[in-house]
Amino acid sequence: MDQRLTMSSQHLTEAAEHLITIRDFIRFGVTVLRQYDAHLGQGTEDFFAESAALVLQTLALDWEANAEILDAKLLPSEKTEVLALFERRINERIPTSYLLNLAYFCGKPFYVDERVLIPRSPIAELIEQRFAPYFLDEQGVMREDLNALPHPTKASKTPQRILDMCTGSGCIAIALADAFPEAEIDATDLSRDALEVAALNVEHHHKQYQVALLESDLFDKIPTENQYDLIVSNPPYVDAEDMADLPDEFLHEPELALAAGQDGLDLVRKMLTQAADYLTEDGLIVIEVGNSEWAMRQNFNHVDFHWLTFQKGGSGIFALTAAQCRQYKETFQASLVV
Repeated sequence: MDQRLTMSSQHLTEAAEHLITIRDFIRFGVTVLRQYDAHLGQGTEDFFAESAALVLQTLALDWEANAEILDAKLLPSEKTEVLALFERRINERIPTSYLLNLAYFCGKPFYVDERVLIPRSPIAELIEQRFAPYFLDEQGVMREDLNALPHPTKASKTPQRILDMCTGSGCIAIALADAFPEAEIDATDLSRDALEVAALNVEHHHKQYQVALLESDLFDKIPTENQYDLIVSNPPYVDAEDMADLPDEFLHEPELALAAGQDGLDLVRKMLTQAADYLTEDGLIVIEVGNSEWAMRQNFNHVDFHWLTFQKGGSGIFALTAAQCRQYKETFQASLVV
């Protein structure tokens, strides 16, 4: 790594001597994260939020601590611990969520480490909206929503069976379980390491009797009799060009959870080829492809994907109904032919 971007021990010693309060350390963190070109984007785009998380979590304080406590002084041992985290965050480029073993998704805490991708998907907003207007609300009414389908469609009842494919930390499956407490949820992943992390989170959130974890390469080990009202997936979708240019922070995340071939669509093609076989008659599949949205539009320019929009930011997520999956199944199959 470029020496110019490495925080020196002299800088750390000076900070330990002169910084006093929690507020001081948060301010210091914002400065050094910017000064040493720390890359954000794995949970937040806000330097203040990143710094505050590192400081407040280390001190066992709520991330939205009362402003009055920010002028409290740190013990020498606490200063050492906080500064050690900033040193690792900057010099080793380790993402904050891995340093803290903590990330938030849909407002809920999840354990994370380098076996899983750090949760940051805009799918969280869809979950919070209970996938309106695709599914009826609790009163059996179709809600109006900015993601209204471009063509009239039959809104399904609340989904009873849901599949979260490529579950990683399990955050999407667990958030779905909270949003649809009566639903049965299967959560699959190819990585056994990832499923170990997901199991920790399922247990922590007390969802063992609602969320079933399964090691599977996409649909390979899912019985065909399993029919889902909703399939959700945030699969690997980073193309070869973007993989070659990833910031150092992203290199700590498992490559298996990021890379998806030359155009980023290797897994998505396979998923779409089989999706119709696993969706109920009025089912829905929602897939995130991120920056590979352009490749999806180019490769399947006649497929009527419904690209979703988000009030909180984010893009690259589409929805297809079961009828559309059946309609375009041969197109998706043909795309697998090299």
